[in-house]
Amino acid sequence: MTPTGRDAAFWRQLKEDMIAAAPGLGIDKIGVTVSDPFTELKDRLVRHRELGHESGFEEPDLDKRTDPSLLMPNPRSIISIAVAYPSKLKNAPVSEPGRRRGILSRSAWGEDYHQALRRRLERLTAWLAERVPEARLMSMVDTGALADRAVAERAGIGWSGKNCSIITPEWGSWVYLGEMITDLPLPPDHPVEESCGDCTRCIDACPTGALVGPGQLNAQICISYVTQTKGLVDEEMMQKIGNRLYGCDTCQIVCPVNRGVDNRHHVELLPDPEVAKPLLRPLLAMGNREFREKFGSSAAAWRGRKPIQRNALIGLGNFRDAESVPDVARVLRDDPRPVLRATAAWALGRIGGEPAAEALAAAVATEQESSVREAAERALAKVGHSAPIEGGHF
Repeated sequence: MTPTGRDAAFWRQLKEDMIAAAPGLGIDKIGVTVSDPFTELKDRLVRHRELGHESGFEEPDLDKRTDPSLLMPNPRSIISIAVAYPSKLKNAPVSEPGRRRGILSRSAWGEDYHQALRRRLERLTAWLAERVPEARLMSMVDTGALADRAVAERAGIGWSGKNCSIITPEWGSWVYLGEMITDLPLPPDHPVEESCGDCTRCIDACPTGALVGPGQLNAQICISYVTQTKGLVDEEMMQKIGNRLYGCDTCQIVCPVNRGVDNRHHVELLPDPEVAKPLLRPLLAMGNREFREKFGSSAAAWRGRKPIQRNALIGLGNFRDAESVPDVARVLRDDPRPVLRATAAWALGRIGGEPAAEALAAAVATEQESSVREAAERALAKVGHSAPIEGGHF
């Protein structure tokens, strides 16, 4: 049943009360937009697909991503929420020879944001249902069909930055987004005026050139995407990954709007330094249970331990951490996963030295998997002739 029998004043007051209640629900900002299709977005998404710039993690149906009526019959409005998260790691552990560390992107610090936002949307659902019992409400976070950033932009949460992030005047781009499709005729907000101006710092700083234009991302070469894949990474990209274990924050770190912004008012989103910046060598021998115990509450766990372990090998290679050679050589010799063995071969080639050369020579002589043997051959040829480090270390 569609909510009826209430005038415009009721819906205006309901919206005002909802915004006032937001902090008590754990929500930092609420915006409302109409439920019309996102026509311009669909045109951009079609072009994005034609160029081969999708990550593959998105909802494949472009109509569902841009037409709320395909997700819920007769929608009237969409509520967008933003929850701010921290950008600075207090008491960060030091990375040093033999105890090199990787880094998780800030979106993977603290509790998995999917859980944190779902809980807040559940509170908002209960709050609305108490006041309009017949309301139909459909919530989604990240993995839902709708494009979070398009909804947030139209609902006035912030403007769409050249780095493809929603930038809020209050919290910078360090915000998680979620939305709720409703059949409530709430008055809509107006979009925030775009404020990037002539600044191109994010585009200029992108390590791989993945920001191919203002607000245009080629996900296939975005480090954030590549760190979440499970396959082999090409050698040039491995150098650019540096010691990143999950995600990449470069385009947000350099944003002037984010300067000095550190949102620490949600306790469950605060990082554990040993999780946000973990030692690399222990990751190589970590089993599934230990991985879940250490990273299971983080958004970084969603792809399992394989990408994290592969990226740990990449980090050790980029650090040229000689003390890690026995650990890396053990992966090359004993790990059942060819992707990790091939990555270990590359890392040994980067580290160099006689012990690394011996491990690589043994792999060349005994390895049955052609991709791994070829990686070992290339690495062996490069031992002692590695290029300078390109990847960022934090």
